[in-house]
Amino acid sequence: MARIKACFADDGRILSMPSTQSTRFCLIRHGETDWNSEKRIQGQIDIGLNTAGESQARALRSALAEHAFAAVYSSDLMRAWRTAHIATSGLGLAVSSAPTLRERHFGVLQGTTTREAGVQQPHALRHHQARTPDYDYETGESLIAFAARIMGELGALAARHAGQSVLAFTHGGVLDVVYRAATGRALDVPRDFQLPNAACNWLEHSANGWRLISWADCRHLQRALDEILE
Repeated sequence: MARIKACFADDGRILSMPSTQSTRFCLIRHGETDWNSEKRIQGQIDIGLNTAGESQARALRSALAEHAFAAVYSSDLMRAWRTAHIATSGLGLAVSSAPTLRERHFGVLQGTTTREAGVQQPHALRHHQARTPDYDYETGESLIAFAARIMGELGALAARHAGQSVLAFTHGGVLDVVYRAATGRALDVPRDFQLPNAACNWLEHSANGWRLISWADCRHLQRALDEILE
């Protein structure tokens, strides 16, 4: 089972940082898009929120108002950026752009549904469903490279905000990687956890590594779609 040597220790934990202070993260997947409802792979194609996604972002306000954050970051892709700005209005914090928190680039599969990919790109789809760690979709990003990008960025944010709480708006693939880092799951193991739109996911980073606090909290939402199962 593949692990990312640059970010994962032999026991599956993220390599710890020198700071003795923990950093708490609330990570949020963007609100719903039309491509989510169509189960179409978005990757780094810049798709905006649909009406349901806008409503989900507004519903996040009350959930986030109960907490104090030192900083807010967001992927620069429209669906995350718009969610961040709607959800944080009234918090008194500026949203900082974090392009490194973009979704994985799915290369030749971007813009396709599973059915379409089975006809147009069957080889790529087989690797996608198998979660082949070093496969890059011909023109995209391998799972190993993607996870290294994400965990490197979150590690930098944890060091920058030691002892503080950070709010970040991002994507399903990003949350998949982070959950695995916190629970010791290998990258190529089939997913058995949820990644709903606009849910709150809480984790903590300390000298001991990453710890899961709570996951997929949807209490503020009437409905939320899960990420496409791989």
